[in-house]
Amino acid sequence: MGRPKALRAGAVPRRVTDVRVVAATGLAARARTPSLTQVISPEGIAQGAVTLPAPALVALFRAMLLGRELDERMMGLQRQGRIGFYVGATGEEAAIVGTTAAMEEEDWLFPCYREHVAALMRGMPLATLFCNMLGNSGDVVRGRQMPCHETWRPGRFTSVSAPLATQLPHAVGAALAARLRGDDMVALTWFGDGATSATDFHVALNFAGTSRAPVVFACRNNGWAISTPRELQTASETIAQKATAYGIHAERVDGNDVLAVHEATRRARSRAGRGEGATLLELVTYRVGSHTSSDDPRAYRDERLVEPWKKRDPILRLARFLRREGILSENDESELRESVREAVQEAIRTAESQPPRPTEESLFEDVYAEPQWQQREQIGELRGQGLTTGG
Repeated sequence: MGRPKALRAGAVPRRVTDVRVVAATGLAARARTPSLTQVISPEGIAQGAVTLPAPALVALFRAMLLGRELDERMMGLQRQGRIGFYVGATGEEAAIVGTTAAMEEEDWLFPCYREHVAALMRGMPLATLFCNMLGNSGDVVRGRQMPCHETWRPGRFTSVSAPLATQLPHAVGAALAARLRGDDMVALTWFGDGATSATDFHVALNFAGTSRAPVVFACRNNGWAISTPRELQTASETIAQKATAYGIHAERVDGNDVLAVHEATRRARSRAGRGEGATLLELVTYRVGSHTSSDDPRAYRDERLVEPWKKRDPILRLARFLRREGILSENDESELRESVREAVQEAIRTAESQPPRPTEESLFEDVYAEPQWQQREQIGELRGQGLTTGG
């Protein structure tokens, strides 16, 4: 079998729109669709459905810097053997930060496996995240998950799940349950382009379409389903047009433009909150690095494909825009980068100072509301052997 033929150029459903606010140069851009044209004022405000004052723009920039620093440090620790595994999001920060920032505090987030910075934006301490990477005594899931498969219930950030697309039906179910209870909650769930070929993707979109559940589906279309390029894993011209078959709204967004992502997510969240159902956002970005720390993309990808996307780096784009608008000077940016590096370094030191493993007693926690006699007997044996202190 050869490569599937591309669909007719421009054969995109009318409900799908291409959205961009800031171009790669850092200049204000115009969206393809006139009704979505945006203008950025000197004060850093996106004129349209969403207004973002300068402090909010700087907060977005810092979160993206944090995501990039996290990736660089964790890949380094994995190569040193200090953690076992890592999944990064280098080049995809805008798609994650923009969507997270656009949701409300009461909304629940259902991550894929690249949204670590979203957990941090929802209040998860950096050191707690690193404890999960280590699986030590500070790990809130007590070493029962894979490394970098964190969860943070206080921030309504559900557990990362490795299998593709399994979080999507969960997001729909939670959103529908919230609506039935009268809660003003909208679910946001992320996934990659490869997940759109998984059964659970179709189950979730069909479920959301028929129930009009308040969900925002955020597809990080990064061009690769591990080693399979997007054009070989689906014959659809766009990911966004897949929503049409299920009767839900869709937008195709420049996923390296954090303001466009934020704005499109706000629109989707507003529609869901008004009872107008789900939205599929196709956030067009690129996986600049490896799929995981266990992957070497040089085995299947020509590095020349990556170079154009490095020029579209979402962090550099926002930095250029903030400088052009007089919101952030080069000195301010340097100080911000340094503060992020110091915060990550301090959190690593804090996490690595914890006892290296959870206590043996924690094996019996979260199993029954109260330990059964068998568990009480086993706990007693562990205590008698002095094995319950961790370390």
